[in-house]
Amino acid sequence: MRSKFLLVFSLIAWAPIPWALTAWPAVANAQTSPAPYEIAGGYSYLSNSYNGVSGHQGGLNGWDASVAFPGWHNLRFKIDFAQFNGTNYGGKQTSYFLMGGGHYEHKIHRETLFGEALFGELGTNQVWGPNGSAGQKASFATQIGGGLDTPINPHFSFRVEGDYRYENLALALSTTNPTPIYSGFLPKNFASVSTGLVWTPRLGSSSFSPAPAQPRSPVESELVFESTNSFGHFNIFADTRWSYLHVAGLEYDRHSWGQFIGARMDYVAELLPVSLFKQPANATVWGNPVALPITFTTLYGIGIAPIGLRMMWRDGRPLKPFYEVKGGLIAFDKKTVSQYASYLNFSLQQSVGFQLRLTNRWEMRAGIEHFHISNAFMVPSNPGADEMTYTTAISYQLGKKHSTE
Repeated sequence: MRSKFLLVFSLIAWAPIPWALTAWPAVANAQTSPAPYEIAGGYSYLSNSYNGVSGHQGGLNGWDASVAFPGWHNLRFKIDFAQFNGTNYGGKQTSYFLMGGGHYEHKIHRETLFGEALFGELGTNQVWGPNGSAGQKASFATQIGGGLDTPINPHFSFRVEGDYRYENLALALSTTNPTPIYSGFLPKNFASVSTGLVWTPRLGSSSFSPAPAQPRSPVESELVFESTNSFGHFNIFADTRWSYLHVAGLEYDRHSWGQFIGARMDYVAELLPVSLFKQPANATVWGNPVALPITFTTLYGIGIAPIGLRMMWRDGRPLKPFYEVKGGLIAFDKKTVSQYASYLNFSLQQSVGFQLRLTNRWEMRAGIEHFHISNAFMVPSNPGADEMTYTTAISYQLGKKHSTE
């Protein structure tokens, strides 16, 4: 069940990021340099099974589908989904890879060579181990490779691709006790090959509108001095509800991509030099306290979120509602949530709120935020934390000043 939650969560939560990185700049400049999407799909083969130990190695058949967003200097953001199925060493293998990352291409005459580096999640069924034994259902995964596109007509090409894949699945004690069993005999390194078609549709959508042409003027941007603090927990995508997060730092917002559904589209980056995480001093592999009463310990760290998007409605008005999503990394001086987990984690923040004008330069911001921390199964223990937080901030306008109303 958890692997299905990871798939749905990844699709919903990260969907705005590629739009922010690639689609919006391309749309904003559509009149001068149209850059089409690339939608691909076809057959795929994985070199081994997840329980394919020496003497019991067998490949898996499957399929692959991907979309590469409009590019910048031949570099695209790509989302890739692959599924593999089969039976090996008495265990049924049903798995998917949900990946995202960079896709670079170079044209040589009619052919297009490409390379890519992707990372994401691997999800599997539970009884994939030798003789149908239980295993963990998710792992961090990476994919590095490339291939060749040969055009068939202006909108279709034939693709051949080869990739290296890495994952970190572990066996579990049982189907009812998913505590990981650390072993060195399971395969971690895989190769995959795929063939199929690439469709290049025409660019254009009435849902998007480029920013209107205006005389050159200072770009609207702002510095935000912010504080975020826990007040509760979710228990859907993470396994612990015993942690508390307090962060403070600096956010930079820049109006970069015109408008969408009436909202101003801003690039966002964030630095969190103050990051405090309170957790049980002794916890299980899933982050739950070993015994009561709970003894807590405080972790000290730093976070950075270089990829973000803010949608701001009622631009120029005194009261402006917003939605914001940011992705990055956060690291602490001790292993986070559980002593079996990792020092370094991925972070994903989604918030809604409002921004209120105070003076011609200063504004106040308040909102509620979902702050997710997870190591994405870089190690077998990934309890994660889903913090319900409130956020307050003061914003200083760097670019164009507001007109007084």
